Amino acid sequence: MPWSKNDYPDSFKNLDSAVRNKAIEIANALLRDGYEEGRAIPIALDQAKKSVEGDEERPIYEIRKHDEGWQLKKKDSKKAILIEETKESLMGEAKRYVNKNHGELHIYTEDGSLSDTLYE
Repeated sequence: MPWSKNDYPDSFKNLDSAVRNKAIEIANALLRDGYEEGRAIPIALDQAKKSVEGDEERPIYEIRKHDEGWQLKKKDSKKAILIEETKESLMGEAKRYVNKNHGELHIYTEDGSLSDTLYE
């Protein structure tokens, strides 16, 4: 079933209109080519974002140990964006911030080694 600007997959609902319209266009083309919906949707999302937003480098944000607990900061910046007492209390807000800013999140251990990378 082809999608339209008024009827599209739930995963398209929070996209800005330019990306959503491109995703609908790509998804419909993939369906015409014989792709199943479950496969067409993520491919269309990825390709639409690249097409509209470009393939530019995403900003990298880091969660690191700090004198007052844990901090979220942009890579190579000296200024913290958020500071919390525990890593766990920082994670939720940090994830929302990084997603909103279309970034990549690097999470470090207490000893300074990289433990996880999200949104790459």
